[in-house]
Amino acid sequence: MDLRYTDAEQAFRGELRRWLEATIPGLPAKPSPNDWPGRRAYDTHWQRLLFDAGYAGVDWPAEGGGRGSSAVEELIFKEELERAHAPYVGVNFVGLLHAGPTIIAEGTPEQRQRYLPSILKGEEVWCQGFSEPDAGSDLASMRTRAVRDGDDYVISGSKIWTSHAEVADNCELLVRTGADDSRHRDISWLILPMGTPGVEIRPLTTIAGSTEFAELFLDEVRVPVSNRVGDENDGWRVTMVTLSFERGTAFVGDLLEAIELLSATVTLARRTGAWSDPGVRRQAGHLRAELDALWALTKRNVSQAARTGIPGVGGTFFKLAYSETRHKLGEFSLSLLGRAGLAADDVEGLDGLGTLPAETMVDDWLRGISLTIAAGTSQIQRNIVGERILGLPKEPVAGPGK
Repeated sequence: MDLRYTDAEQAFRGELRRWLEATIPGLPAKPSPNDWPGRRAYDTHWQRLLFDAGYAGVDWPAEGGGRGSSAVEELIFKEELERAHAPYVGVNFVGLLHAGPTIIAEGTPEQRQRYLPSILKGEEVWCQGFSEPDAGSDLASMRTRAVRDGDDYVISGSKIWTSHAEVADNCELLVRTGADDSRHRDISWLILPMGTPGVEIRPLTTIAGSTEFAELFLDEVRVPVSNRVGDENDGWRVTMVTLSFERGTAFVGDLLEAIELLSATVTLARRTGAWSDPGVRRQAGHLRAELDALWALTKRNVSQAARTGIPGVGGTFFKLAYSETRHKLGEFSLSLLGRAGLAADDVEGLDGLGTLPAETMVDDWLRGISLTIAAGTSQIQRNIVGERILGLPKEPVAGPGK
């Protein structure tokens, strides 16, 4: 692993920094959090600006519309966007961070030509149809079925926790194409156009009051066989490729955001006088050390991805450690707010301390909780690390009455 940046990479950083400084002040105002059409328009506009400037898909192949640069330059790209407080990928995080990289690694030339440019230009938004009401962490128990009928699959079933389904054009969809009890075998990875007849979307409200998730109901939905990524019944392996991106490099922006949040939390501790407590300083130091270690692991994962095309097992370690650290950071920030932590909005004038950033920190506390569940619960991640990576014995299955 080489953590140093070359002269060419540093030149790229300077060029990008200058472009961000010139572009960000001209962006329109952000829409309200629950204005999903507005958020789609805002996020896809930003994506188009990146594309036109040559910064979309920094490490994606040039034939798919990307820059064709190294994974290291992609890391620099994310560093500089966070430093400039630029917009994040937003509603199309599935297309940009999951589906697109999977199609690069596993798709046909026709699929790469069809889907990659539309993702990078901000023309099409994706959602993910993996989890089901009875198959969340145990993804291999999914029951949504696809039956081959000539050149189509006919799909019936349901999905849940489908992020941004209400504004998505396509869905990365897992279906069972074999026996119900085949578990990891007989699963296929399909591209589902969301406007296909038989698709029904029902938004879900989260604990934070957001409707970013939805249930997805599929009633004899026809999808062309040409929309399958990978071979029939080889979808579990393709899914592991998708999850290696979801659990690895996809969280780089979030990690950089967490580092900034810790700095803001330390500033709050100084304002409130809590910084005089050695326990508070010790906790902040431990969190900073954990975030620095995760940043080093990120660079290792990026270095491996540059050699192999996928992040590898380091992504699984990162997902588990990052989720737990972000949860602890949320708890730490909330504890420093005191009574203001009971509010969902910023609090003015409490105890003469001026405005306290309750809205940001309470929202991050809720997000920290959700990250221990999203993209694989921490409990499942520990089993994956122990059994599949370290080779430890499998967890015993309790029998009836135990």
